[in-house]
Amino acid sequence: MHNTQNIPADILAQVKKCAAVMRAGGIAAYPTDTVYGLGADVYNGGAVTKVFAAKQRPLNIPLPVLIADTSQLNELTAGIPPLAKMLMDKFWPGALTIIFNKAPGFNSLVLAGGSKIAVRLPDHPLTLRLMKELGHPIVGTSANLHDRPAALTASEVREQLGGTAVDFILDGGPCPGGVESTVVDVTVNPPAILRQGAIPGKDLADLLNRSR
Repeated sequence: MHNTQNIPADILAQVKKCAAVMRAGGIAAYPTDTVYGLGADVYNGGAVTKVFAAKQRPLNIPLPVLIADTSQLNELTAGIPPLAKMLMDKFWPGALTIIFNKAPGFNSLVLAGGSKIAVRLPDHPLTLRLMKELGHPIVGTSANLHDRPAALTASEVREQLGGTAVDFILDGGPCPGGVESTVVDVTVNPPAILRQGAIPGKDLADLLNRSR
């Protein structure tokens, strides 16, 4: 995992400002290990609604969530199946989004009324530090208009989302991955790969096959 201690002071100041914007109910774009994300505090319904609006994303399509630590799964999910634990051990932190059944007590507009939640532990020092500063999981959707290409730099975020839809853009340089995360649903049997992404489907299939 990336060390969040060695962040330059000027960038750390940006991270703290970004967290403050989210704490106040704003939405912000930020770099991850895959593509730029567009985020808000998952517990702030008004802010989550702003994310849907900024992306022009239909309200019936759930938003994924990023966590800073696997302990946060306790508040979000109904439990961690053995297969999910295996995937987490192999691919987290990293570019795998895992779909779990949501925790009975977790209610957020990110769910779009559904009973499942998509979660990822990213491998990027600024994303991790941002969530630690905020103290909550954040929305982890890509910072682009719905059905448009993902943004890999802060300037690409500005091109697509403009200066008014987003309250703050944390410029951490180009994203190292450049490809969106792979998405796997472990709530169904057999598990389903819902989106091919940064983690090769073969790597995932090999692990899934070995677990049977």
